Amino acid sequence: MSLVRLNIKGISYSQTQSGAYALVLSEEDGERTLPIIIGAFEAQSIAIALEKEIKPPRPLTHDLFKSFADRFNIIIKQVIIHKLVDGVFYSSLICECDKVEEIIDARTSDAIALATRFKAPIFTFENILDKAGI
Repeated sequence: MSLVRLNIKGISYSQTQSGAYALVLSEEDGERTLPIIIGAFEAQSIAIALEKEIKPPRPLTHDLFKSFADRFNIIIKQVIIHKLVDGVFYSSLICECDKVEEIIDARTSDAIALATRFKAPIFTFENILDKAGI
């Protein structure tokens, strides 16, 4: 299965779920988009990371994780959205510390919030984009 690189296209209020947001990812070398329903906190965290001028007075949870990782020389190399089951996306953080690579399970919204802070690329598999992409 081949990986497809995704970029964050935008975040909007969800038309289908009250209090939720739609995170829209777009394939880098194509025209399909992948909408993912996420919670308000994660939407805010992603939006703040994307908007360079906004700096919260205290670190958000994802900012704290980034500071912690930086302190201990842990980097997130990439995020892979690897599974879709009953409308729920599953993701992995591909991390590295002291040249040792580790794979960590994560909610997709958290993985993307961290990817924005680490400037890590986001990928999914072609079959997931075929199944859930627009």
